Amino acid sequence: MLFNSLAFLCFLPAVLIGVGFLPGTWRNRFLLAAGYVFYGSWDWRFLCLLWLSTIIDFTAGRLIYSARDVRTRKLVLIASLSANLTILGFFKYCNFFVGSAVGLLHALGLHASAPMLSIVLPIGISFYTFQSMSYVIDVYRNEIKPAKRLWDYAVYVAYFPQLVAGPIERAGHLLPQIIAPARVTAERINTGLLLMLLGFTKKTLIADLLAPEVDRIFADPRHMSSGMLLRGAYFFTFQIYCDFSGYTDIARGVSELLGIRLRLNFDQPYLAQSITEFWRRWHMSLSAWLRDYLYIPLGGNRSGDWATYRNLMLTMLIGGLWHGASWTFVVWGGLHGVYLSVERMLGIRATSAATRSVAFRVGRTLLTFHLVVLAWIFFRAPDFATAFHYLTGLARLTHLSAVGPWPVIVAAAILIIDLPQSISGDHVVFLRLPWWVQSPAYAALCFAMLLYGGGEVPFIYFQF
Repeated sequence: MLFNSLAFLCFLPAVLIGVGFLPGTWRNRFLLAAGYVFYGSWDWRFLCLLWLSTIIDFTAGRLIYSARDVRTRKLVLIASLSANLTILGFFKYCNFFVGSAVGLLHALGLHASAPMLSIVLPIGISFYTFQSMSYVIDVYRNEIKPAKRLWDYAVYVAYFPQLVAGPIERAGHLLPQIIAPARVTAERINTGLLLMLLGFTKKTLIADLLAPEVDRIFADPRHMSSGMLLRGAYFFTFQIYCDFSGYTDIARGVSELLGIRLRLNFDQPYLAQSITEFWRRWHMSLSAWLRDYLYIPLGGNRSGDWATYRNLMLTMLIGGLWHGASWTFVVWGGLHGVYLSVERMLGIRATSAATRSVAFRVGRTLLTFHLVVLAWIFFRAPDFATAFHYLTGLARLTHLSAVGPWPVIVAAAILIIDLPQSISGDHVVFLRLPWWVQSPAYAALCFAMLLYGGGEVPFIYFQF
């Protein structure tokens, strides 16, 4: 069920009414049923995987908490993580690893073939698996106590606003709100509706309108001028940001209407002045997950510079592979690992630029932005051949005027939203405007979405 669908338009009011009128534990049972209906609308068979992950990790949390010796706790943790990673690995990476092994054998002169399994990727499996794993790890670290009731934990795993594309929540933040949700006030309703409006605006009026041109350019980069390729790279950079941050805004807005506050997942990342700062602003829940459960356990920056560079590279390579079963995603992650390592080597920090001139800060922001744009080419390209043709086409520097004014116009539209939020530090800063400014602006946006909306277009991150 897509947020931008007629089905969701009927689903959400029914959920809000049910949650609003049902008391106590029945509220969470109803919310759990809503999560299963929401997820099952794509393919009900994959509800079994959701149930399996829920039962395994709920049981693991209880066993770890009640175990009296370290060895038992560790064995339960390893069993839980192994089960989760096996399920994720089979559905997401089985064909990838088999195909890569066959390709390697061919490169060595050994002829081999392997049948590719017809495996359908369950939607959102990377998100809810990481969320469920973090719960068990946090219980093992004694950072939280395990959930007492299965259905409360099940709601945590299957909470529908963020189930299929995040943000990846931590149990210490989300579970207490599920068990004892806050009262839904007029302020929270206004906040929720504004976040939803901003999310739908980014999705339907920017991301979906850019998508056909991005698809056309990336489909055949060999026959495109450098100017058109540059336009395609800019357009995809804006498309993926508005698509993914738009989803997060809608998820946060819907959650506010339910009395639950989700964590911030995007904080104007394209205004970052370094790649380090970019990753503190982009997909913040995944960045924090990789930092806390991978980078720091690997050793972080505690064992010298070269160990730090190794840990950064490993973390970003795995982060790239998390996004998809393709070597292009690994290269995308590797590029960001190189960026981060070079910045650390050069001692570049965003805070060091805070006292510099405006021109200097703008220059750093533009440089960071274009490094991100370059990496996005590998993220979007379906294979290395396409990425190679794209990069060589850009290097020819032909017909640069074909870029046209549209990338600047789209960037300006995004900045109308992002700059006020960044300057004020408030993502609902527009609620401070007088009603006679808000009302016509919101009405105009709704009218534009009805007029130009591209229909039920899936969100990009649903494939991860």
